[in-house]
Amino acid sequence: MEEQIYRKLFLGFIQIHILHHAQAEPIYGIWMLEELKEHGYKLSAGTLYPILKTMEASGLLQREDRNVGGKIRKYYRTTPKGDVVLKEARAKAYELFQEIR
Repeated sequence: MEEQIYRKLFLGFIQIHILHHAQAEPIYGIWMLEELKEHGYKLSAGTLYPILKTMEASGLLQREDRNVGGKIRKYYRTTPKGDVVLKEARAKAYELFQEIR
């Protein structure tokens, strides 16, 4: 139960983190899992990939399939909409952190 509460609470942080990195350069799932792990988020591929798919369906990310070593790897970058959302999320996060600090 407690893990579900944390997962739900931190989902927004995870999505902001994804947008941040996808804006800087194309990202792919396994790399993003490792990046999130470095920041203390414990996600499985079964959790991350639906998040990426939902963000793509919402128009925040665009996907490009690339052949890497004979396998198709899905890379994600932000869309113009994703860039706007990230800008707004950064401002709101900054405001919140200033308040709770």
